[in-house]
Amino acid sequence: MRRRIIFAGIGMAAAALTAASITASVLTADSVSGASAARQGIILGDAVDNLPSQTASDWVTYADHVVVVTATSETVTPPTPTEIARGEGLIGRQVSLRIDDVLWSRAGAPKPAPHVWEYSAFGWQFTEGDTSHRTRMALRDRPRVEVGHRYVMAMVWEEARCSAGDEPEPAQWRGLGEGSEIPYDNNTIGQGELEGRAQTAVEARQMAAEAGPNLGLKHELAGSGAALLASKLKAAAPLVNKKFSPQSATNCN
Repeated sequence: MRRRIIFAGIGMAAAALTAASITASVLTADSVSGASAARQGIILGDAVDNLPSQTASDWVTYADHVVVVTATSETVTPPTPTEIARGEGLIGRQVSLRIDDVLWSRAGAPKPAPHVWEYSAFGWQFTEGDTSHRTRMALRDRPRVEVGHRYVMAMVWEEARCSAGDEPEPAQWRGLGEGSEIPYDNNTIGQGELEGRAQTAVEARQMAAEAGPNLGLKHELAGSGAALLASKLKAAAPLVNKKFSPQSATNCN
């Protein structure tokens, strides 16, 4: 069986989501078999990206830097008192990403790439009034970003934002979206952690073959190294930069 869940008002900073809600499926023992069994017990969420992230032109238009990172540690972000009182909610994670290499930088980027990126990631959903009764969460077709794994990511600096009635969002590094967060274990694009499970380079290439008209940069380069990605970015022509960010004041003083 596949259980549908709506999480309203989830703020996922690094994922750069504009959706006010996320639709998720829990894969249970009754709904999986064979290779899919590796994903049992993971809530997979669907969300809307903040910025285009599928092609090399998308990356060089909207990103400030493209980096190779290693997830070195994580800390737990506790649920809110309201969620505790309700007996269900979300437990987040803050993952420290060590910047191992800068593959590309946009001319005129507002800030140099950092040495460490504190990345807000999905953690768990808890239910039954018990924070230890939890299920892992990830976004569909994206890495969950787990300690010990490497990734290629496109990142952009966003200034602090304030919207009437909402908590201010501090200035921070964000990812572009689904197409720009790629497993990179063993220096191989597509190999590593995806959706909280291990993916091989062979599986990544198979997904690329099945992408059809939805072929993106991560599919095109599956099984390759970062050098080829860097050359693609250097050769890519930027697009007209459209403003997709939420319309809110940037002066939060």
